[in-house]
Amino acid sequence: MIFSAEAEAPDEWECRFCSQTATRLVDSKPVIVDHSDEKVPRTHWDMLLERRTRAELEELLEERLTFLRERRGQQKIGA
Repeated sequence: MIFSAEAEAPDEWECRFCSQTATRLVDSKPVIVDHSDEKVPRTHWDMLLERRTRAELEELLEERLTFLRERRGQQKIGA
């Protein structure tokens, strides 16, 4: 990666060819970057569990499955 002479080179960046994280080399050795203070990204499941308990989610799932099963029995599927 080519950077401007006036700009400070970052320690890490995304490779434009493979989308992997590239690391700057100093004296042919990679710069060690400390990621311990970064937040871990939350998944959709994590966010769901913040709003509802597991029991509530199971109850909602069962209600939805019952609704879909009833609807499937009433409608003709296919041609």
